[in-house]
Amino acid sequence: MATLSSIGIGSGLNANSIISQLVALERRPIEQLKTEAGRIDAKLSSFGRIQSALDALRSAARTLADTSTWRAASATSADPAAIGVTASANSAPGSYAVQVNALAAAQMNATSAVADSATPIGQGTLTFEVGRWADDLSSFTPKDGTAPVSISIGPGEDTLEKIRDKINATQDIGVRASIVTDASGARLVLQSRDSGAASGFRVQVADADGNGGDDSGLSRLAYDPPGGAAANARTQAGRNASATINGLSVESPSNVFANVIDGVSLTLAKVTTGSVDVTVARDTASMRKSIDGFVSAYNDLVRLVREQTRYDPESKNAGTLQGDRTAIGLLSQLRASLGESSSASSVFGRLTDIGLSVRTDGTLEVSGSALDAGFAKLDELQRFFTVDSEAAGSSGLAARMRRLTDQLLADSGPMSSRQESLRQLKSMNGKRQATLEDRIALTEERLRAQYQALDASMARLNNLSGYVSQQITNWNKSTG
Repeated sequence: MATLSSIGIGSGLNANSIISQLVALERRPIEQLKTEAGRIDAKLSSFGRIQSALDALRSAARTLADTSTWRAASATSADPAAIGVTASANSAPGSYAVQVNALAAAQMNATSAVADSATPIGQGTLTFEVGRWADDLSSFTPKDGTAPVSISIGPGEDTLEKIRDKINATQDIGVRASIVTDASGARLVLQSRDSGAASGFRVQVADADGNGGDDSGLSRLAYDPPGGAAANARTQAGRNASATINGLSVESPSNVFANVIDGVSLTLAKVTTGSVDVTVARDTASMRKSIDGFVSAYNDLVRLVREQTRYDPESKNAGTLQGDRTAIGLLSQLRASLGESSSASSVFGRLTDIGLSVRTDGTLEVSGSALDAGFAKLDELQRFFTVDSEAAGSSGLAARMRRLTDQLLADSGPMSSRQESLRQLKSMNGKRQATLEDRIALTEERLRAQYQALDASMARLNNLSGYVSQQITNWNKSTG
C-alpha cells in the first residue's frame, strides 16, 4: 500500500486543525508563564525607578548633611566693574574697604620699524632672560627658578615673521611675540607671558654681522639697558597690582588677589579713586536650595512608591507593586525616619519647628516664612540637619536619611534583595517555559504519529470496504 503523504487524507479528518487545537490547549500553561514573566519584568522596572529615586534622595541628603554646605558664603562688591569678588566655603563673614591703586601689567617692548614683516633683519643668537628690573633700569635680577633661553636665527629665519614664529614656538622663554604694522612699517612687539614686576625680561643679542649694540641687524631686538643695548624700546614696564584692604597695602603679580582675605578672591578691573565696600556673608540662598532639593527628592520618591503600590477600588486597577511588602515597607521606613524627634539641635527638634510639614499623601510641604525664621539661628538649623550620632534620637534629619538610604541601597539591602528575588523568579519562569516547550514538542510529535497511523488504518478499511462492495455487486449480477 502506498504511504500517505498528507495527514488526514486517509481518515477524511482535518487532522492538522485537531492537532493544532490540542497543542494550543497544551500551551496554555506557557502563555500563563509568559504573562507572569511580563509582570515580573514590570516589577523589576518599577524597582529600578524606585532605586533611582532613592539614590537621588541619598544624594540630596548627603549634600544637606555635609557641613561644607552650611559654610557656603556669598560675596558682593559695591562696584563690580572695578572689583569682582568670589567667596568659598572657608570665607569668614565680614566687610572690607578695598581701594585699587594700580593694575598689574606685563613688560612690553617694540622694535624700530622696517618695511614689512618679510624684511630680513639679520642672523645671530637671541638670549632671553626673565626677571625684575630696577626702577631706574640700572640692574636686572633673574627670576628664581628660571634660566636664560637662547634662540639661533639662521639663514632664511631672519625676517620679522620668522623670528616671531620661532620665539613663540620656544618653550619656557617667558615672552611671546607679535607684529604690529602701521604707516611707518612693521615692528616686532615682545610681551612678557606673565604680568608682574618679577616677570620682566631682557634680550641679549650676539649679532652675526658684528654690529652688536647698534640699531641694525639682529641687534635691533636687543634690550639690556645696563649693558647699553636698548634698541628694542620698552613701551610698558612690568608692574604688580597694588591695593589697600582696610588700610593694609597689598600687592599681586596679577590682577587676581586669591586668599588675601581667607577664602575670598578679588579680581581688580580698574583703578579706583576711593575705597569700594566688599561684603562677605553666609550664603543662605544656596542652603535653602539644598533644603528644597532634599524636599523635592523625598516627595518624588514618595509619589512614585504610592503610585506603584496603589489600588483603586472603583476601577479595580492596581499598581505594579500593589501588595509588595518591600515597597510598602519602604514608605513606612521613610515616614518613621522623617517623623523622628531629635535632640541634635537645642532649638529645633521636629520638622514643624523649621517650617516643614507632612501632607496627607505623605509628601513634605515647606513653609517659606517659618524656614526663613529658622535661618536666623543658622548654627542650630545646621545641627538639626547635620549632626551624625549613633545615640538614638540625636542625629540630624539629613544624617538619618542618608544612613537609611545607604542601608536601603546596600548590596545586601532590601532593594537589592527584592530585585535579586525577582530575577530568580524570572529565571525559573524561563526554565519552566523551556521544559514545557520540550514536552509540547513531544506531544505534537506523538499526536501526528497517532493520526498518521489512524490515516493508514482508515485507508486499509476503506480499501476493504470497496473490495467487499465490489464483490457483492458482482455476485448480485451473476445471480440475477
